[in-house]
Amino acid sequence: MSVWDDLDLLLDNPSSLTVTSSARGTVKDKANFKVDEDVSALRKAIEGLGTTEKTLIDVLTQRSSAQRQLIAKAYEKATGRTLIDDLKGDTRGDFEDVLVALVTPPALYDCQEVIKAMKGAGTTESTLTEIFASRSNKQIRELSEAYLAKTGRAMIHDLQSEVSGDYGKALLILAEGKRDETTSVDAAKAKADAKALYEAGEKKWGTDEGKFIDILCHRSVPQLRQTLIEYKNISKKTLQESIKSEMSGNLEKLLVAVVKCVQNVPAYLAERLFKSMKGAGTTECTLTRIFVSRSEIDLIDIKVEYKKLFGCSLYSQLESEVSGDYGKTLKCLCGQDE
Repeated sequence: MSVWDDLDLLLDNPSSLTVTSSARGTVKDKANFKVDEDVSALRKAIEGLGTTEKTLIDVLTQRSSAQRQLIAKAYEKATGRTLIDDLKGDTRGDFEDVLVALVTPPALYDCQEVIKAMKGAGTTESTLTEIFASRSNKQIRELSEAYLAKTGRAMIHDLQSEVSGDYGKALLILAEGKRDETTSVDAAKAKADAKALYEAGEKKWGTDEGKFIDILCHRSVPQLRQTLIEYKNISKKTLQESIKSEMSGNLEKLLVAVVKCVQNVPAYLAERLFKSMKGAGTTECTLTRIFVSRSEIDLIDIKVEYKKLFGCSLYSQLESEVSGDYGKTLKCLCGQDE
């Protein structure tokens, strides 16, 4: 039985899409935080002969994002240079990318990942899908604000020229960050929505994608969870299975991601991590994004789900798949299993 088929506990599970506390992160505020000590340690590590990577890793992975912002401000005041520029000048490759990501405010980091996904030939839909399916309304609104501040353009406007068709339609709704946030569940509406989805897909020749997009991208998380249960009662299949058999391509991937995130964001991201380490070569940009962006939100839960899904700890998987200073940085963010 896969984690996705089991809908029994669904209604009681907290959701990362609606929770605002950071209680399930692996990275917390450092107690007795002394910004000046950190700045001088970083300066010594960067300005001395050869870079002391260990110091960079220890300081930047063991402080919260808010504390790193204070360090970056004080660093610039003390040196006249930005910490990000110095890290870029002193480190290389994936190690550089993860350190720079750690020093970047979360909304701006998401924003840069979205820009990167739209840049160059072809759009990286998998990144856009991951970000817009797994972020809360509040995170998406902050990402939009960061985008406008950085580019002077509305994110929605830029996305419109990058994505098209039904995939584009669904992504643009998610990118507005206006999913209903009502916590109460309307059982009759859940039944009606489940029936409408069944009639728009399984039951008819050809699929009415618009119906799926409308319901999955607008309804609240608790409401959709009830709808998933009702759907399985009517169809005997899970909604995820139906989407997979009825649709294809980027729309299928996006709607499956939405359903998975409604059920369990950490399990969805655990799968993304697994896929980025399995097969030929490791997709470091995905690893970096998930470890950095979830380290203060739900990385503890991602580790739990990873073990449930794949039978080994995320930490041990990192040990065998990523090496060098980059690997050490991810392992520090991950933390060994208690």
